[in-house]
Amino acid sequence: MSDTRHSLPAGAQPSRRASTTGGGLFSTEDWWAVWVGLLVIVVAWALFASGSSIKWIATAPAKWSDFGAAGHDLAKHLPNYVALFVAFAVLFGVSLSVLKQRITHFLPSFAILFVVSVLIFEVGAWANASKYNLEPPLVALALGLLISNVFALPEWFSAGLRVEFYIKVGIVLLGATLPFTLLVWAGPVAVGQATIVSLVTFFVIFFAAKALGLDKRFAAVLGVGGAVCGVSASIAIAGAVRAKREHASVAITLVILWAIVMIFVLPFVSRSLGLSTAVAGAWIGTSEFADAAGIAAAQAYGDFAKHAGGAIAGSPEASLQAFTLMKVVGRDIWIGIWAFLLAIVATTRWESDESGVVAKADAREIWARFPKFVIGFVIASALVTWIASHYSLADYRKVVTPEFVAPITALRTWAFIFCFFSIGLTTRVRSLAATGIKPFIAFTVGVAVNIAIGYALSAHLFAPYWNSLGQGS
Repeated sequence: MSDTRHSLPAGAQPSRRASTTGGGLFSTEDWWAVWVGLLVIVVAWALFASGSSIKWIATAPAKWSDFGAAGHDLAKHLPNYVALFVAFAVLFGVSLSVLKQRITHFLPSFAILFVVSVLIFEVGAWANASKYNLEPPLVALALGLLISNVFALPEWFSAGLRVEFYIKVGIVLLGATLPFTLLVWAGPVAVGQATIVSLVTFFVIFFAAKALGLDKRFAAVLGVGGAVCGVSASIAIAGAVRAKREHASVAITLVILWAIVMIFVLPFVSRSLGLSTAVAGAWIGTSEFADAAGIAAAQAYGDFAKHAGGAIAGSPEASLQAFTLMKVVGRDIWIGIWAFLLAIVATTRWESDESGVVAKADAREIWARFPKFVIGFVIASALVTWIASHYSLADYRKVVTPEFVAPITALRTWAFIFCFFSIGLTTRVRSLAATGIKPFIAFTVGVAVNIAIGYALSAHLFAPYWNSLGQGS
């Protein structure tokens, strides 16, 4: 494993080795992340099954186009935000108290973190936010970096910057939004294409990064960031392999950079090549690096087709449908797979390579070192898979998603905002600059391969499948 200093926020008290890898079911941060995440999911399911929902407490800002509307919405839901803060403070506070952390320092620090996070979430709810890719976690990271590199923060404030804990809880909640049933609903072609892209892109970026002399953990974060779902994947893998926090920041920056570029490039090239809406949507889903950016690109191509007077084959809705199957379902589900596999590799092989001690770890040693929050992700996904199995895809979207999954997604976004803001507040720009141009080169090589493979698969090998999807929309 990496040095504890690689992943703990500045000023935080490092716990004993057993507190992050071994110990009992209530003596580690990993296990508490699992219990917190699963408790939220179980409560959400119990309320959903009884005809209710956790939407009231899992609040999030509504879309707004002027400051007056944003202020009105904030004031209207102030009780919801207070209740949400209390819920988070209790869940995190109890966990950290058992882990013998200073709650008297954590609570005031977390209160400030929460208030700023509300404002950050409001920015993300702006009607034009998606146009500028202002996703709340990204705004949180940028604001945190700005503050930490301009102002000197008091020592006590670091107690609330629980980067790892927020990451782990968010990843467990992420599992609830990705039931394995989605793979069946997506169909073998979408899953097969997503698998090819995920594997090839990951290994291209990983080995390119290794060839350039980058750390294995950094290479893994870059690889999965490009191969799967960008922002969420970078967070998940950084936590699973215990990468340095600046590694996650660099990967996220590269993901967003290329995601913005692809918003313009992919629809333009698709239009120049005269691709059908479904094929273009599949290509965008294969080659985009962030959900919000990909949706914008797919929607833009669908809108162009709508006004093209029949010059573009397929229904306008097919581009977004194909994108969803490829990106939101096919590729995003790989977050859990990569996190699980790389966590095993990092805990059983990379540590031995770094220490120079060649030893075959037994099952108990692997279990002691394995990040338990990855198990929480799998359990959460399995639980929601069981729930989803009782519904058709249409009913899942119309009933389960808005009343059960969407509130959990909102809570996951809150956890990611806390995490990103904490990363920004504990990262110095000079540490990002110190990584040099090599990460950009490695990631860009993956981008080139990703685009080429995505085009070949979408426009040629699997074109009949995607075109039939467009005709049937």
